[in-house]
Formats: sequence, C-alpha cells, structure tokens
Amino acid sequence: MKNTLSLLAIVTMATCTLGFAQRGGDQHKGGYTPPAHAPSKGPAAVHNAPANPAPPAHYDTKPGHPNAPHVDGSKWVGHDTGPNDARYHLDHPWEHGHFGGGIGAKHVYVLAGGGPSRFWFGGFYFSVAAADIALCDGWRWGSDQIVIYDDPDHVGWYLCYNVRLGVYVHVMYLGT
Repeated sequence: MKNTLSLLAIVTMATCTLGFAQRGGDQHKGGYTPPAHAPSKGPAAVHNAPANPAPPAHYDTKPGHPNAPHVDGSKWVGHDTGPNDARYHLDHPWEHGHFGGGIGAKHVYVLAGGGPSRFWFGGFYFSVAAADIALCDGWRWGSDQIVIYDDPDHVGWYLCYNVRLGVYVHVMYLGT
C-alpha cells in the first residue's frame, strides 16, 4: 500500500510538472501581451500600395512583439503590402466558394484538428497560405480559439486571427 501511494504521488507530480511545462508556451516575453479578445474589426484596405511590394523582413516592430503578423491596438501589423502582393495572388479566387460562417469578433471558433495545410472547425475547412505557414508556429490546431476576418486586399483570402497568441495568417476556404 505504501509503495502504491508513493508511486501515485510520483505520477501525480510528474503529470503536474509536465502540464506546467506545456503551458509555458502561453507566456509572452518582452512585454507583448496579446489582446484579451479578438479585434473588433479586420484591417482596412491598403491604398497607394507599391506595385511590387517586398515581403516584410520582420514583424516585431516593437521590442518583445512577435515576429509574425499581429494586432497592436487597432493596427494590423504586417497587413500593409496591398493587393499587389504576389504571395497572395490566386488564379482562381474562391474556387471552393465563400466561407458561410460568421465573420468578425462576434464569431469565435475553436480549432478542431489538422495543421497549416488543412485545418477545420465546425465542419468548415481551411488552409494557410504557403507564404504564411512558418508564421503559425505554436498554434494549437486542436484547441486554439480563432476568428475569421475578410481580407480587404487579397481576393480569395481570409485572415485567421489566433486569440491566444494575438497573431494572424492568410487562409483559404476549402469548403465543408
């Protein structure tokens, strides 16, 4: 009985330690704290964008901010290349139709599985733009809360905002 209780105590401590270590990814260093809620609206359309914009070299515009597109107050950092950004050009925009779920902060979804190339929630399927796959490192594809916004500049794309991390990527709707 004593050995059983000792073993149970060791397993419990190991489990708690493991859980704490896994939650370490939630910590944000350097003073960046993602908004406690999703932005009330998506980004505004970019006017007067260059004809051939260069992709941003980095997104950490302030010390401690993530090196991924993110929202700082009401500014969508990284969404300033406009409609001429070749990384988001599609020969067949909306080839799988338009997303039929709710758009914007009032519609928070929970990721149900997959990964960047194909993920889903509520029977809807999406994929992350090839140019953005490296930017979704740390996403929890089976549990993170997300919000979908219209992309005002890149036809055929939506913006998928990760509530936990405060970052976003371009995504394409794949259907139901």
